[in-house]
Amino acid sequence: MALKDEAPAQTLDTLGRVCPYPLLLTKKAVEKLSSGQVLKVLCDAPASAEDSIPRYCEKSGFGFESVKLADKWELFIKKP
Repeated sequence: MALKDEAPAQTLDTLGRVCPYPLLLTKKAVEKLSSGQVLKVLCDAPASAEDSIPRYCEKSGFGFESVKLADKWELFIKKP
């Protein structure tokens, strides 16, 4: 099942925030998740959505999926 099809345990709105805040807020939110839960992050900062958050997830071994919408991204992160 795609991460975007799973019900998120939490939705984090980082719209209007610029680097490094989306990544910092995402890290704090992921720390609070239980194993197997999904965090949905709303983000409109390209550097965060396309670089820093995906890189953080890859280094941490988290599941990651990105959905690009017209003017923002929906990022789905699954804690292993």
